[in-house]
Amino acid sequence: MSFNLGDTLPDFTAQATSDQEIQLSQFKGKNLVIYFYPKDSTPGCTTQGGDFRDLYADFQAANTEILGVSRDGLRSHENFKAKQNFPFELISDKDESLCKLFDVIKLKKMYGKEHYGIERSTFLIDREGKLAQEWRKVKVPGHVQEVLEAAQALD
Repeated sequence: MSFNLGDTLPDFTAQATSDQEIQLSQFKGKNLVIYFYPKDSTPGCTTQGGDFRDLYADFQAANTEILGVSRDGLRSHENFKAKQNFPFELISDKDESLCKLFDVIKLKKMYGKEHYGIERSTFLIDREGKLAQEWRKVKVPGHVQEVLEAAQALD
């Protein structure tokens, strides 16, 4: 599926860290950043999560919550979250339902081999549940600051 800016996103339910069942609708009245990343505890994903962690207070000040999503299981997520001291929850999307909803599974090449995986992508959803901005094929350096500025511009 694919959304256009301004589209209202369908509600979803997903399993997350801290034994939480997350629903999109629970964030009504807040902005929400959902970022998709390939794999827990890899260098780029650790840097990206760390950038969100380091700017978390600024996101909170902009009435914005953060959720990370990958296909890793909850145990892996709990370890990654604890080790990196992330103040936000990580969603386990083993069945790729959220990945498919946001159309982030792409054919990738690594070491000459092709495989399907998560294309690093970030979505900013406004307080009414509408897609305010999206970033695809994300490069980690400077990205989180850009997302923060977009979130601050919403309020």
